[in-house]
This record gives sequence, structure tokens and C-alpha cells, in this order.
Amino acid sequence: MTHGPTSRSAGERFRAALESEKPLQVAGAINAYTARLAQAVGFRALYLSGGGVAANSLGLPDLGISTMEDVLTDVRRITDAVDLPLLVDIDTGWGSAFNIARTIQQMTKAGAAAIHIEDQVGAKRCGHRPGKELVAADEMCDRIKAAVDARTDQAFVIMARTDSLASEGLAAAIDRAVAYVAAGADMIFAEAVTELSMYTEFRKAAGVPILANITEFGQTPLWTRDKLGAAGIDIILYCCAAYRAMNAAALKVYEAIRTEGTQKSVVPLMQTRADLYKYLNYHAYEQKLDELFAKGKK
Repeated sequence: MTHGPTSRSAGERFRAALESEKPLQVAGAINAYTARLAQAVGFRALYLSGGGVAANSLGLPDLGISTMEDVLTDVRRITDAVDLPLLVDIDTGWGSAFNIARTIQQMTKAGAAAIHIEDQVGAKRCGHRPGKELVAADEMCDRIKAAVDARTDQAFVIMARTDSLASEGLAAAIDRAVAYVAAGADMIFAEAVTELSMYTEFRKAAGVPILANITEFGQTPLWTRDKLGAAGIDIILYCCAAYRAMNAAALKVYEAIRTEGTQKSVVPLMQTRADLYKYLNYHAYEQKLDELFAKGKK
């Protein structure tokens, strides 16, 4: 019916996945059902995008408008549905040191395995858009220290994201990454990387696992898993691919119904009822009902 309890914490399961798959492919899952789909095809870890929550759950742009509670709602739904470890985008942490501490505590309580926190100002922007503003490295280090201090499970992953490459250049971005590791970050998320060799430099300097965000329509080329692995990448994130495909298909269906008066032409785009039931394990639920109530029948 649902996943059973595990003796390992979510953070331990994320770290185990990182050890077992090199590089670790992390699938963006925007809701509980897509999390089940990703698990079914073999992904070992999942991701919840802050921009994805804003767009898909709230219908808002990724401009620091969503709140911790907005994200927690989707975290809980995903962790209730699957037992894969979940990496969560917490933007800038939603406030000062005590807010960040509360965020870490709440994410852990909700079943998340890892978070990444970034070095943009509070009024943040998408990592692949122009006009990003950064806080000073010292202020970001304070964010990381607050997150690390609030951790109740030492295996819970605190990942530091730097958006500095676009505005400050590679050397400064690497300096920031090194400082963030010294402040306690377990891993580094280097955003909007434009050359494969840059990842190698980040990995060499930081000495901790490096995440590559391979997102469509942005600044980073869609390098293959093999090329990223050869460059020293430990984690490959596909943050938005599935929901972008879902949204494009939904738009086509709505347009067809309005213009053609029927959905017949777009039925091939759709998941069948049989597949829906398959990935929900629907028939097991029906069988459980039969078992529960068959005794009362004569």
C-alpha cells in the first residue's frame, strides 16, 4: 500500500544513494505521483524545486514569493508517497538565522533528506536569469552555519548553492565554494555553469561532492551523464524536465479541446487508465477493501 519504515534516516539514505550510483542522477518530482513514477523507473533520489513549487502549486513566478509552508506541503506529500531520499530547494532559507534553523528542523520533520540554500539576496531570481544579486560570502557562510547548527540528524545534508559564477567569474565562485565548505556545507551546487571544465575546478578546490543542475532552456548545456561523471560531477540534477513536459502536454490538450471540440486527437499524449492504476498500485487498494469487508458478506 505505502512504503514501510526504514531504520536509516532520510539523510543517511541520500548519502547511501550517492555512494551506490556515480554520478547520482536526481529526478525533479513536482508532486507525489511523479515521485512514484521516478521511483518506478529506477531513480534513487528525488528533488523538489522551489521554482517548480511556485509555478505548479501556486501559479507564481520564481521570485522569492513562495513560503516555507508552501514548500513543506509538497515535501510532506512526496515523502508520504515514496521512500526515496528527497533534496529540497529552500531558496535563501526564508529569513535570518533563527528562520533558517526553523526551516532545517521543519524539513527534517517532514522527511526531507537534504536541502540546498543559496547565496542570492532575499528577493531572489531564477538561477538562469539575468539580474541576480548576491549577498556577501560572509553572510552566506552565516546562513550555512545556522543551518548546520540546527541539524538534529548529522546525516541530513546541507548543500550550499552559489549563483556567483555569472556575475563574479569562476575564480570568485570557487573561492565562495571553498568558504562555504569551511562554514560546514556538505556539498556544493554550482549554478549556471557554462563550461564542463568548470565543474572539475569546483570539485578539485572544494573537495566535497558537486552537483550539476542540467536544466533545459538555461545557461548550462545538456551534457550527458558520462561527460559529467568524467568531469568529476557527483550529482546530476534534472530539476524541471518532467513538469515542463507535463505542462506542454496539458496545454496541447486544452487547446485541442477548445479548438476541435474533442480530445480525440491528443489521446496519444495521455497516460492510460491502466498505467495510472499501475503506478498508484490501485488494485492493491481494491483488494484490501475486499479483504476488510468480505467477512461481513453472506
